[in-house]
Amino acid sequence: MNRLGKQSVLFIGILFHLVYLWSIFDIYFITPLVHGMQHFISTEEAPAKRLFLIVGDGLRADKCFGARFNATSDSYEYAAPFIRSKILEEGTFGVSHTRMPTESRPGHVAIIAGFYEDVSAVTKGWKENPVNFDSVFNQSRHTWSFGSPDILPMFAMGASDPDRVETYMYGHEFEDFTKDSRDLDTYVFDKVEDLFKNATSDPAVDAALRQDKIIFFLHLLGIDTAGHVSRPKSVEYFRNIQHIDTGIQKLQKAIDEFYHDDKTAWVFTADHGMSAMGSHGDGHPDNTRTPLVAWGAGVAKPDTRSPTGHDEFSIPWNLDTKRVDVEQADIASLMSYLIGLNYPVNSVGRLPLDFIDAPLELKSKAIVANARAILEQYHVKELQTIDIELNFKPFPLLENGSSSLNSQISKLCEFDANGEYESAIELAHELMMLGLQGLRYLQTYDWLFLRSLVTCGFVGWILYALTSFLDFYILPTKIAPSYGPLLSSFAAVLLSVLFSMFYFKHSPLMHYLYAVFPVLFWETVAEYRMSLWEGLKILIWNAGGPKRNTVVKLTIQVMAFFALMEAIVAGYFHREVFSVIYGMISVWPLIQNYGICKKNKTLVLSWFISCWLMSTFTLLPVVKEESIRQILVAGGLMTGVGIVSMLWLARRSASGGHSVSTFTMTVLGLQLGLIILSMVVTYSTVKSLQARRGLPFGNQIVGWLILGCSLTLPLLHLKRKYHDYRARLLLIFLAFAPTFILLTISYEGLFYVTFFFNLVFWVDLERKIYDDRRAMEHALKKFDKSATNGKHVIDSASRRLELADIRIALFFFFLTQIAFFGTGNIASISSFSLDSVYRLLPVFDPFAMGALLLFKILVPFAVISADLGLLTQRLGVKPSSLFAMVLSISDILTLNFFYLVLDEGSWLDIGMSISHYCIASLLCVFVIALEYFSEVLTSGVTLERADDVQNDKKDQ
Repeated sequence: MNRLGKQSVLFIGILFHLVYLWSIFDIYFITPLVHGMQHFISTEEAPAKRLFLIVGDGLRADKCFGARFNATSDSYEYAAPFIRSKILEEGTFGVSHTRMPTESRPGHVAIIAGFYEDVSAVTKGWKENPVNFDSVFNQSRHTWSFGSPDILPMFAMGASDPDRVETYMYGHEFEDFTKDSRDLDTYVFDKVEDLFKNATSDPAVDAALRQDKIIFFLHLLGIDTAGHVSRPKSVEYFRNIQHIDTGIQKLQKAIDEFYHDDKTAWVFTADHGMSAMGSHGDGHPDNTRTPLVAWGAGVAKPDTRSPTGHDEFSIPWNLDTKRVDVEQADIASLMSYLIGLNYPVNSVGRLPLDFIDAPLELKSKAIVANARAILEQYHVKELQTIDIELNFKPFPLLENGSSSLNSQISKLCEFDANGEYESAIELAHELMMLGLQGLRYLQTYDWLFLRSLVTCGFVGWILYALTSFLDFYILPTKIAPSYGPLLSSFAAVLLSVLFSMFYFKHSPLMHYLYAVFPVLFWETVAEYRMSLWEGLKILIWNAGGPKRNTVVKLTIQVMAFFALMEAIVAGYFHREVFSVIYGMISVWPLIQNYGICKKNKTLVLSWFISCWLMSTFTLLPVVKEESIRQILVAGGLMTGVGIVSMLWLARRSASGGHSVSTFTMTVLGLQLGLIILSMVVTYSTVKSLQARRGLPFGNQIVGWLILGCSLTLPLLHLKRKYHDYRARLLLIFLAFAPTFILLTISYEGLFYVTFFFNLVFWVDLERKIYDDRRAMEHALKKFDKSATNGKHVIDSASRRLELADIRIALFFFFLTQIAFFGTGNIASISSFSLDSVYRLLPVFDPFAMGALLLFKILVPFAVISADLGLLTQRLGVKPSSLFAMVLSISDILTLNFFYLVLDEGSWLDIGMSISHYCIASLLCVFVIALEYFSEVLTSGVTLERADDVQNDKKDQ
């Protein structure tokens, strides 16, 4: 492949990383969803005619079942006394364990369809992407659903018969965080009441309501809203539980009076829980443990004789009856049985027999049908796999494939037909586990090949990026490729073989792209291998060959490089590692150049202090509570920094230094005014929200104006020519300061101030060290005119990168990690508090709120990109060269995380591993974006190059 220009290489890099970002979903998280299975009815003797499914969105199990101390009455009280009465007197209860992501869509899909969507489904949205698989709603005769517009449409639009699922929804404007969240659930209960009232005057409605196999779905969003706003430990959360408990009690009374037949089954549960900080999404137990209570027709009565199943989690609830835990998908099978529906064909749920009240014979027939439905999925999936694999190897536990499976099913049916019900139930459970394991085997069938292909792609990109980097920034002249036609022919043949294999297997388009990149990268690296070798020689040995003393030094440097990269990987799991790294680099100037330390004691001490201050942030808890005091302290520091810096700039200008224009001082003054105004507005807003008075409209408007003005003011200054980079850094710092007041709840603003100073001291130290090194080289040249023989000569435009510059790139790479991990970690990325967001957006809007949170996260990266851009100018290297160096090494991190992706075990660990890989993979794209952003932020700043300074000193 012909050598491409810089822009083309960057475009290929972006395209490659965006494509390979999806690789983990094609490898680790492919959906087991298959079509074409036959249906199996749960039971011919349905115990109930109708079922009420009531989902308390965001309800934690412990908050539902446990007691809360009431300071007014000086006693403990339960939030849901009616639900408790059903547990103790009429039904069965347990804990439903959800899977990650603990969000509303996947939670409801698991409950209603018995199926766990692949992780990528959470990005599909809700209304716009209806479920594309079977569900209990599909199998029902008719379903009435009541609640949120975020949930109901996806099941209505995804139903096989759209008229089968009827919806009653409130508008999005109802989801206002500043209003009483109980109103959301009141709407639902009122609409259900209206439906049954209409039946008294409308014969068609009355007839529909008296059919069998019908479902009423109540989605109650109030608890989730109260939890986001006030936290699960709050009075508001408790009152919302009380509210729905009372609502369910009234509803059951009305239903019993309407039907008078005791043929109604009730299932009460939650889609996900809620963390202590009022968030959900990850796999924390507070998010994955939800209540499950069933009572009514067909449900087993409480087992008080052997109240087993309890542990330290449920003992405080004082429920002296058997606790039966289930997986969330099992609820779909339970509902199917209670009203005699077919099991949803995509369901992986297992019927929890302890929940049903039926003779052993009926339990056996129900669980046998459940097992056959799951095994049918394996059978269809196996046939599909056999059709596309050249040399299929069957599941080891079913070595004879379908014939063995058929014999097992025959044995299962024989047990059931002969009345050996306990044996049938035992074998059914074994076969269900076997079927699920077989589905997993088929899912992971191509893992080895695909992971090898992706690994070749990443290693190929690293070498390709390194070769391009050396060609653009190190080699003085271009080196012609070798064996080009031969290598191109070999690459074409290899691609043809891979494409043919993918075509035979009906592989998705992405698999073709996974093959294209490694072949093209390795072909180019092979063609330009001499460029790679010669460039490394110049970079490492300055155009000479390797020498024994330099080889030892280089080996130590390479080991230190990989040690740092692996330490950064460890920091993704344990933030404390970043504190250790900061402690080590705080003394770096002493090791690098002790003479510089003696000459610049104040600067070195400032660097040391800032590093140790920064190291404390990665030791602080990532889960934060709102603290208006910390927000205002940070705002005061930002204001103080601005005032002191403006005074310093003015004094420096007056004493003959770089002049500061009136325009610059005016812009800085306006920015200070915005910071002070944002402090006032934030204080007023927080107090109003805490007092439950809602978000004042004026505060909301002013908040948005501050955010907009603070980001547009610096644009007025960007194109002006200016020599003092410190003034530009101050302007950038003040521009984003209001963001860290309006959109933070705790110590994030303090982090922003400390991080800014840490970056400023870093840039100054690098400049001093480089100046000193160049002064020494100049002194040596003065006494030895031959010192330049074999070495590079700095041209008038820019100098060539050196091995020492790799350290600068590594520092930048490390600081980009700190920009995120300084205030959080991957486990908390879904746990950012909404307190700050609804200071600007009181009505629930996940995408707009997510955009604001993402913007706040990205602010520190803007500051660091400006610093590296200014440092690039100050050191006299080619523009973008340091960014390109980072680009060449960043995927070492990505490759680590690719093999650390988990698809089993704790859902918290699974979610973290996905996030780690995605962030590392997008780092390349992010570095490219930072480069362009840096050019914007530093445009108009002109600096004296370090070499020019030294030449000036020489001439004096």
